Amino acid sequence: MAKLAVIAIGGNSLIRDNMRQTVEDQYDAVCETAKHIVGMIEQGYDVIITHGNGPQVGFILRRSEIACETAGMHSVPLVACGADTQGAIGYQIQQAMDNEFKKRGMDKSAITLVTQVVVDASDPAFTRPTKPIGSFFSQEQAEKIQKNNPDWVMVNDSGRGYRRVVASPQPQEIVEKDVISKLVREGYCMIAVGGGGIPVIRQRDGSFKGVDAVIDKDFASSLLAAQVQADELIISTGVPKVYLNYGNPDEQALDKVTLAELKEYVKQNHFAPGSMLPKIQAVISFLENGGSKAIITNPESLEEAIAGKTGTHVYR
Repeated sequence: MAKLAVIAIGGNSLIRDNMRQTVEDQYDAVCETAKHIVGMIEQGYDVIITHGNGPQVGFILRRSEIACETAGMHSVPLVACGADTQGAIGYQIQQAMDNEFKKRGMDKSAITLVTQVVVDASDPAFTRPTKPIGSFFSQEQAEKIQKNNPDWVMVNDSGRGYRRVVASPQPQEIVEKDVISKLVREGYCMIAVGGGGIPVIRQRDGSFKGVDAVIDKDFASSLLAAQVQADELIISTGVPKVYLNYGNPDEQALDKVTLAELKEYVKQNHFAPGSMLPKIQAVISFLENGGSKAIITNPESLEEAIAGKTGTHVYR
């Protein structure tokens, strides 16, 4: 039976730099990453692909803002932006994967599933929104936006201007986990939990309601991996391995590490918040919830990483 891996691809797999941000540029980057993921599948893996969507949500919000300012169009709620990007990015990954399967003569298909993720309405994050989204505004613009949207929180972002901040609650449950698990076990390559999933709250009658928030993609991927009982969680990032003392003369690459050792490194503040730390925390959560192994590496090293030749390998 094939190993099941959840592969979380980050922003570097979608938008390489500020000079290559168009939809066409993004597709080129996706195609390159798809080659390495298909290479993994050839080596005996079933995969569920998750992805980030931060820049893409920002683009949609900016278009919405311009349309509202110039033509009086209604604004697009953040929760709908998340759904939009799941479909658009998922389409690109799905097409790139299917094309690569055909090139290699593989009888395989990819499916994108727009995914909802349950969050707790009483999560403290909702009272302390911290995740910046969208464009920068002047104080005058921010005051006007605040007046038109009294529920929004606008803050001065490091003196660069005012931005909207939203809650980033912890994911509790993947709503479509059973469907994802069924389809991947039937041999499909799944693309799910894009951008951390669409945040929803479960109401008293059992129905779901979307909320404007941002779920960390790596945390949602970790939860998905645990709930579908994946063998491995693989998080791709901009470096081939995790480092202690990163960027310093005494930096040290981590090749193989235990869960206990990794938790100790976290206590020693080796990993930067907003950068490597969330990925490390996602790995820890997966292993503490039944996972046996996790790998952190960059997209181009995926095939070598699963062969044990590179990457940081974390064992329970």
